[in-house]
Amino acid sequence: MALMPKLHDRVLLTLSCLGFAVVFSGGFLNHAQNRLAKGVAYSLFQAPAYEAAAAMAGLCGLALASFVRDERRRAFATILAAALILWGSLAGAGHFAAILMQAGTPAARTSLGPAFWFLASVAILAIVDAVQRGNFGFPARACIGAAFCAGFLAMAAVGDFDHLALAREFSNIRGIFATELWRHLGLVGAAVIAALMIGAPLTVLVLRKKAMAGFVFASLGIVQTIPSIALFGVLIAPMTKLSEELPLLRELGINGTGPAPAILALTLYSLLPLVRSFHTGLSEVALEVKDAATAIGFDARQMFIAIELPLALPALLSGLRVVTIQAIGLASVAALIGAGGLGTFIFQGIGQYALDLVLMGALPVILLALLANLVFETLLGLARRNL
Repeated sequence: MALMPKLHDRVLLTLSCLGFAVVFSGGFLNHAQNRLAKGVAYSLFQAPAYEAAAAMAGLCGLALASFVRDERRRAFATILAAALILWGSLAGAGHFAAILMQAGTPAARTSLGPAFWFLASVAILAIVDAVQRGNFGFPARACIGAAFCAGFLAMAAVGDFDHLALAREFSNIRGIFATELWRHLGLVGAAVIAALMIGAPLTVLVLRKKAMAGFVFASLGIVQTIPSIALFGVLIAPMTKLSEELPLLRELGINGTGPAPAILALTLYSLLPLVRSFHTGLSEVALEVKDAATAIGFDARQMFIAIELPLALPALLSGLRVVTIQAIGLASVAALIGAGGLGTFIFQGIGQYALDLVLMGALPVILLALLANLVFETLLGLARRNL
């Protein structure tokens, strides 16, 4: 009796099985006569044959790769299989949409269905898992990411996605998309900088006066319990009153709506994770190391710059990562009080019952958060390597 091959990666096999399940049960594309009409779901098997076959071959490749013993070879096989899934899904969706739109009206919309999103998620998760398990260095990770991004941009440049509803929505908002993106980044950057300027003194306070730590953390914790929409709304009245009492603030554009209350709310949300991580990182520097530095003549400034800051840097970067990613997400809500940003498209899409317009705001937010996480992961790796 032949022995069954040994399974070496349950994650890959699970992803492959889930991918097959969704392909057979979920719609790949949804075609409707307009935004409001109920669409017709089409499966992957109704897409162009080559692209559908590539996606299915990629899923089979993931299943087979899970039985490869050598971790490095399994990682390369996984990346190749995931590339097939992504190409088959993207090219299949674009070419299938072109076919459907030929027989449709100008107002028709061809949206990406749940099977597409799940296949793309399976491929991305498989790539992330392969990169981590294969112990690829930063240059290799950067090359893999750049290769996939270049492939996507090349497909977009030749017009493979022009008939998808997402691309059509983007063409409608192309003129203001860059403006709102920069506004979003501006809100996040201003909030993180303001949180650093306030959080650093608060960290010094709780480190030097232990009795104040409970009060500071409790106060900042209360802010975290307030829903984001409520906090943005609560700040409108006091900010409006303040701008009425101080004409200089009004001249600077600071009032109850717009960027000012949004940045204030984002800053308040950022303080607790920032101060807590800073406090943890600096307080956990070993006392023996400080005593040794004091014995060789280090003063307080030298102690902080040469000893405490380098040893606490991983914790500090971890706190900054949490704060930055949190601010990227919460800044979307700022559109409700006129601060602009990518949340503008999300709420416009909700109001117009246009899911693809919602995605035009939500997807860049997700990508920004992933990019920020990648940058901080790289910085964390460098900081830990230098310890």
